Amino acid sequence: MALTAVSDHEAQASTTAPENGATALDLEGLLPLVRSGLEDMKAEDLVEIDLAGKTSIADAMIVATGRSDRHVGAIADRLIRDLKDHGYGTARVEGLPACDWVLIDTGDVIVHVFRPEVRGFYNLEKMWGADRPTEATGG
Repeated sequence: MALTAVSDHEAQASTTAPENGATALDLEGLLPLVRSGLEDMKAEDLVEIDLAGKTSIADAMIVATGRSDRHVGAIADRLIRDLKDHGYGTARVEGLPACDWVLIDTGDVIVHVFRPEVRGFYNLEKMWGADRPTEATGG
């Protein structure tokens, strides 16, 4: 399944280094790692949303769908394991017990894995799409 980009602008790497002591340049491997894990686990309807310059919460968001609660849980477990194995530390995870909607927050990339009906209800792509205004920076 191919990844659909909501914005043409590539997400920028953060200045936060992975826990294994790697440099900030190594964070460029984070998005490909997440994409690869989602594709390997047969996640459906992958959408990448560029958040750089729109919000300070992350540089990119990836939204994906699993076919069932079991599939959502398996996708999330794989991503969490891959992140840890590749030195990106322990991601914050929400929703894993129910597996309707699992959020994996790495700091630079936020991954949402939904069951189809839950994804349709929340419609994050519309909320965070390319036409979202830029976040005001306070001084």
